[in-house]
This record gives sequence, C-alpha cells and structure tokens, in this order.
Amino acid sequence: MASLLAAFTAAAQSPAFITFDSAHVRPLALSPDGTRLFAVNTPDNRLEVFSVTSAGLSLIAEVPVGLEPVAVAARSNSEVWVVNHLSDSVSVVSLIGTPRVVRTLLVGDEPRDIVFAGTQGHAFITTAHRGQHRTDASIAGVPGAGDPQLTTPGVGRADVWVFNPASLGATLGGTPVRIVTLFGDTPRGLATSPDKKTVYAAIAQSGNQTTSVNLDSVCDGFNERGLCLVFPDTFPFGNNLLPGGLPGPSTNFEGAKAPETALIVKWNQAAGQWQDPTGRNFNNGVRLRLPDKDVFAINADTLQETAFFTGVGTTIFNLATNPRSGVIYASNSEANNLTRFEGPGEYGGTTVQGNLAQMRITVISGGSVFPRHLNKHIDYAKLAGKPGFDPTVKNHSLSTPTEMVVSQDGTKLYVAAFSSSKIGVFDTAALESDSFNPRTASANYIPVSGGGPSGLVLDEARNRLYVMTRFDNAVKVIDLATKGELSSVPLYNPEPASVVQGRPFLYDADFSSANGEASCASCHIFGDKDELAWDLGNPDAPVTRNPISKRLASDLEIGIFRTFTRHPSSPINGTGNQNQFHPMKGPMTTQTLRGMTNGGAMHWRGDRSNGFFGVDARAEDLSFKNFIVAFPELLGRASMPTEAEMNKFTSFQLQVQLPPNPIRRLDNSLTASQKAGSDFYFGSRRVDGIAIGDDNGFNCNGCHVIDGAQGFFGTDTGASFEGISQIMKIPHVRNMYTKVGMFGFPDNSFFMHPETGQMGDQIRGFGYTHDGAVDTLFRFFSAIVFSNTSIGGPLVGFRNDTERRQMEDFMMAADSDLAPIVGQQVTLTAATAAAVGPRIDLLIARARAPFASKILGGATYEADLVAKAAVGNRVKGFLYERALGTWKPDDGGANLSTTALRALANTAGQEVTFTAVPPGSGRRIALDRNLDGRLDGQ
Repeated sequence: MASLLAAFTAAAQSPAFITFDSAHVRPLALSPDGTRLFAVNTPDNRLEVFSVTSAGLSLIAEVPVGLEPVAVAARSNSEVWVVNHLSDSVSVVSLIGTPRVVRTLLVGDEPRDIVFAGTQGHAFITTAHRGQHRTDASIAGVPGAGDPQLTTPGVGRADVWVFNPASLGATLGGTPVRIVTLFGDTPRGLATSPDKKTVYAAIAQSGNQTTSVNLDSVCDGFNERGLCLVFPDTFPFGNNLLPGGLPGPSTNFEGAKAPETALIVKWNQAAGQWQDPTGRNFNNGVRLRLPDKDVFAINADTLQETAFFTGVGTTIFNLATNPRSGVIYASNSEANNLTRFEGPGEYGGTTVQGNLAQMRITVISGGSVFPRHLNKHIDYAKLAGKPGFDPTVKNHSLSTPTEMVVSQDGTKLYVAAFSSSKIGVFDTAALESDSFNPRTASANYIPVSGGGPSGLVLDEARNRLYVMTRFDNAVKVIDLATKGELSSVPLYNPEPASVVQGRPFLYDADFSSANGEASCASCHIFGDKDELAWDLGNPDAPVTRNPISKRLASDLEIGIFRTFTRHPSSPINGTGNQNQFHPMKGPMTTQTLRGMTNGGAMHWRGDRSNGFFGVDARAEDLSFKNFIVAFPELLGRASMPTEAEMNKFTSFQLQVQLPPNPIRRLDNSLTASQKAGSDFYFGSRRVDGIAIGDDNGFNCNGCHVIDGAQGFFGTDTGASFEGISQIMKIPHVRNMYTKVGMFGFPDNSFFMHPETGQMGDQIRGFGYTHDGAVDTLFRFFSAIVFSNTSIGGPLVGFRNDTERRQMEDFMMAADSDLAPIVGQQVTLTAATAAAVGPRIDLLIARARAPFASKILGGATYEADLVAKAAVGNRVKGFLYERALGTWKPDDGGANLSTTALRALANTAGQEVTFTAVPPGSGRRIALDRNLDGRLDGQ
C-alpha cells in the first residue's frame, strides 16, 4: 500500500493538460432543419451544441465525447456522430432528453472524417490501416478486418470503416459492415456525390511520385556524366549501371567538399523514367512504382471501390462536391521537393525559398483532374528583399486550404485558408476554367479574426457562414452580404496560454513568408510529417562545429571501419572531419515536430545544436530557437522573427506530444515476437561496434536508449558513426509504424540482404533512415554495421533473419511517452454489458498499472480513468480513485463502487462511457473542468 500511495503522489504531479494539437477535418455541422449548429471542442473533448436563430448562436448543450474530436456529422436532427482522433472512436450523441453519448464505436487508428451516404445511410469513417481494434476478436468476421500486414509489400494503408447506423450490433465497439482498404497512405477527407450514391475519399499524404535513390546507387565524385556500376550485382542481373554522381556544386561557397549523399528523383510518366533534377534516368536505382492514387470513389451501397484519380496533390486536406454538377473539389498542396537547397540560391543555382508547396484546389470533372494553383500571382523567381519583389503579393495569397463548402446553386465555393486567416471565395466556373486572377479575386476573400480557420458551414437561409477558428478555439458568424464578422463565440479552452499564444507561429503564412504561402506547416503538416524527403542544404552557408557527443566516431574507429568495409567511400562529412556540420547535407525526410522535448538537438544530424542563438549539444529549447534562420532562408520571410516570437513558438511546440502507440497491445504487453525483439534490444549481446572494450560496442539500447523516466525513447541526445557518409544524431523510435509502405531496394553493398527486384506498386516513396532510402526496418537491420559476419565478428550483430524480424516487430510497438491505453473508451449500455464488461475491467487494471514517463512527471500510472453518465438531467462525471478503488462524483457526493456505477446503465438514458485519459488529466476531465477547486456539479 505504501508503494501504491507513493506512486499516486507522483501521479498527482502529472500535468493537467497534454497538448496533442490534432488537426480539424470537419469541425462544424448544421442539423438538417437548420436549427442547431454542432462544433467540436477539440482541446476540451466535447461537442458544443448551439441554437441557431436570426439573432445568432446560443449555447444549449455541451456533451463530453472522446479525446481530440476533429469531425462531426449530423445523422438527423436528434443524432450526431463525432470522430475522436486520439480515442480511435466515434461518439454517437443523442439529443433526445439529456444530450449524451449513447454508444461509442471503436475504429482504426487516428480516425479523421465522417459522412453518411447510400440507401441505408451508411456511416463512412476514415482511419489509418492499423490500430488495436482492427484485430479485435469481436470483429473478426467483418470483411477487411484483421492483421494490417505492416511488413507486407503492396498493401493499402488507408481504411474506410463503414457502419449501418440502424444495426450497430451488441459487440464491444459496434460491428462495421465492412472495412474498405484503399491503396494509399492514411486517408483524411470525405465527400459524397449529390445523390449520395458515391463516397469520395482522399489520401492525406499521398506523395508526388518522388523517392530517394540510395547513396550506393549514386556514383561518387559529383560527376553528372560519368557512368558507374554498383556491386554486388545480384539477381535480377544487369540492372546496376547508374548514370553519374550528384549534381553540383561539389563544395559550399567556402570550398569545403560536400558529403556524398542520396538523391531525390521523380517519376516522369511521359518519359517512363525516374529522373533527377537534371533529367538523368535513374530507373536502375529504383525498384518500385508509385501509382499516386490520391482520391477514390466508393459505391455507397456495394461498398466497392469504383474509381481512383491521380495527380490531385501531394497533401490532400479536404474534399467537397458541387451539389448541381457533381464536380469534385480537393483542397491540397503540391510539394516542390525535387528542387534542391534553401538559401539565396546563388552558389548552388537553385532554391526552394518561399516555394516549398503550392496551395491548390484540384478540380475533378468527367474523370479528368485539373489542378488550380490558388496563388498563381506569385513570381517565385523574385525572392523577398531582392529587386523586383512585390511585398503586396501576400495580400492576395491563401495558404493551407482546408474545408470547403459550395452554395446550393453550385456557383460559389468557400474555402477555409487555415494558414491565412481568410476564407477564399471563388466563382466555381472561374475556378474550374482556371480563369480567376488572385489579385482581383482576393477582393472577395473574407478575413476572420482569431486565426486558423479550419471548418465551414454555409447557412444560406440566413445568408451566413459559420467558421471554426482553431487558434482561438472559437466559432465566427459571418454576414455574407457585408462579409463582416457578426460575432465570435468562444469555446471553453483548457489549453495553457503558452499553447494558444505560440500556435500561430507554426501555421501563419502571412507571418512566416513574404509571399503569404509558405509556413513551417507547409512541410510539417499540422506539426507532423509530409512523408517526403527534401534536400535543404545551403551551399551559401558555412561549415559549423558539431558539439554533440559521438559513439564509435574517433579517427581510429572510422579509419578501421573504412579500411575493412570500404564504407563510406568518401571522407566523412565531406571534409573528413567528424566534428563538423557541412551545410550541404543531401536528402532528409521531414521529421515530426511532436514529442521533441527530452530529445536533445534537432534535425537528423543534430545541426540545430549550433546556430543563431548559440551552441548546446543537448538543449531542445535552444536547438528549436535556432530554427529562426529558416524563416528567411527557407520560408522566404523578409526578416527574421524576434527572439520573443521564437520563445513563444518554442514554448508551444515543445509541449506538443506524440500519440500512444497503436500497434502495442492495450494491456501494454508484447506478442511473442515483439518480446523476443525486446529481449534482444535490452539484452547483453552487442549489435554494433566490436565485442571488447566498454565504449567500443553497444547493444541496441546502448545507442537507442529507451528509458521513460528520463524521457528517452530511442535517443539519449547523442550521435554515432554508422558507416555512412555523415555523422547522424541517434533518432527516437516512437513512430516507426508510420513509415510503412515503401518496399523495393536495388543492388547495394552496405546491406547483407540482396536487392528485391521490381516490387511493383507501393504507396510510399520514402521509408527509413535519414534520407528515406531504406525501404524496410528488416533491411536496415541487415546493414553491415549490425551483421555478425562483418567487422564486429561473430559475437556482434544479428545472427539471423529471425532476430531481424523480431526486432522489426518490436520497433513497430516500441515504448512511447504514453501507454497504449490512453484515449481508449467504451460505452456501457444495458444491451452491451456482456461485451463491454471485460473492457471496463481492462481500463481499471491499466489505470492501476505503474508507468514511467518524464512528460507525465516521472513515476505515475498508465492512465487516469473517467466515466460520464446522464444522471438527473445532466451529464455527470466520475473519477476512478485508485487508493480506494471507487469512483468520485463531480458533485461532491459519496463515492460509488464500480458495481454501482455500472448499474447506472441498467436505466434507460443512463449509458456510462468510460475513457482512459492521460495521467494528471483525470480531475480536469471528470470533476473540475477549469481546476478552480469547485467541482463541476456543485
């Protein structure tokens, strides 16, 4: 009991709010009769219900739902469905009697959007092709359910879960009719045809048919015309002739030799070639195809895919259809990652400055695809501060176009420009014909206060537009006759002030760039990844010092390795100095901006450890602030932000966390294969280096340290020499499962496994390692640095492919800052007691299970457990108190036993929803919403 109370004390010190900053998809909905407006309150985990009258909006109900709600759809005037991104669930809310959740449907990982369609009014929900419920025994017989096949080539990674609302079943989380898998990498937006017979689904990060040619497949020496052969040439033979080295320059402006790196290539359909920026054919360096399926059509009754559309965009935000013509509109951005370098582009000759991703609405009509650049008035050749640049250009720009709505007569389209604090307004005929001029069309744009417009509802009966603004967590009422803002209705926001104040610096393109199009979120999509690699070196920048502590990186260790293996074939870091950062670094995949606290220096090499604000090998705040130079050099801002602005940005971003792992079992246990991989990871056998000497070799955990109490989940902030051309900082391993989908690799002498041969259609062009060139973790673990037949000898490295597969399985389920149970929920009803009872038992058990995570204050528990039930004309909250094993109510009354709490559900209208929330958040979510000491029910 003493140890339990000690842990309880630690848990009480956990933060009361964890920032996830989940992206809105469809945050607003209007009831069919137009009398109610529904809004998701993402940080407060609620559905807000407003009465709509000519006088405006009046709040009439607030319904607790799952964690991080991002989309809402009204099934009828009295039933609303809410998509909960972190809880992997859908809350079915009834407005009859006390507004409340009457059923919780469990779906795949990170659901995003929902629509109703078909003759039976099926519900369609987009999710990633993973998540614990996908393999739950309760839906084993559902078509499409089961193993997500994370290590299988050619598998779609985008799911649409389909439910029949009239027949949800009495299973744990409802019984879907089917799970439709699409050949893409995680879906986002949905739309329906005007007749509701077709559902359209868009892939979020669908890519742009670019991939990385690995280092060995690019000839040495920066010779664009010299051919070379890659050895060994394994079956199929004769495809190892490559067309030359990296495009120049071979040095930076100081004359310091650049490192040899991978190279980004793009598929040229007309030529039938994978071409680099100079147009050379690198087909022999690629072993996959990228069909680039962006938007899919699904028959709403048969639930079969009927069509797909390519070339829509790199990142697709939302879909809408024209109610008259049926034309589809897709808001998106198109990445420019084939262009090399940031900076002024003087010494290198090219730059992406201010031109990272073009913001578009793509028109899909008659089976054809027509991209429309919303900012075609921008002259990207004229950089900010240079002669000829027009500083007024940003006045006409729109950035991060998200949700769209179309007038009932089909003539006008409204689009929320999340990064511009504007609503774009377009004549649909002009948009479709591409005849609009942004400089004149911008006169019709509607400015909105608060920032981050993320959702729209058109109320044509009142000639109004309702706009969700995420930065200030509010709903704006716009008079369409005057384009004036009639009112701003704030939603209760539990976020710390520092989160609210710092969020705009990630997204606001008007602040971030001189042309109003580029922001940090142009690549770090909603603070995460765009699933691409970019070559953002800067030949006009100097070589700097690398202060990070390094493993296996002495002159002797590097020299011996190069002598015995001939890797790397060029001097380390280009200059031969392992303690330097060369400004020309080659392709690097976009890293997430989530979960960066406790991770040390930033960027793949850790090069932000040395920058504008100083040098520190381990300080995350300084490293993040050193990104200040990216505003002018990459985003194209006319000047750098102030230090005060960077402090606000840093404070916000370092609070944003990664979600729980969706592959690991909910009871936090490992499968037999994962456990074997974990035992190897933490075991005594060294996998890198040599077998003798304390600092000459390491087990997996010796480099990729996992220690939750210290906040280490794969990195302890150090760096290492791993046989490649640059010294890399050791990265975290929490999101390996998100990088699945690239299968295919050419001849290469750095890996023990042979080439794959042509693998055909895959969904991703970038996989693992810093440059995204390695297709699978299984191949990564066959690198010569991890082999027991290489320089380390038989006592070091993986002994066989079984161990490699087991390690791959463990990495997919690797430890993270939050336990996998966090966010999970279930609703108990009289009809579902038998199916739901064991899950409630699991939630209680995990709420009592010890856990360690630095972001949660150290020693704590896996989760706090809350319950909500409609009792006495309101939704009442309960918090599970571990020490007593009972439930504290939010009105200060006597605690209830678990049996008594469950018994509430036996009464009609008193469904009980249990939710596992982050440790420390329980009191706020269950009992005291604003933490003022007065309980919510008092």
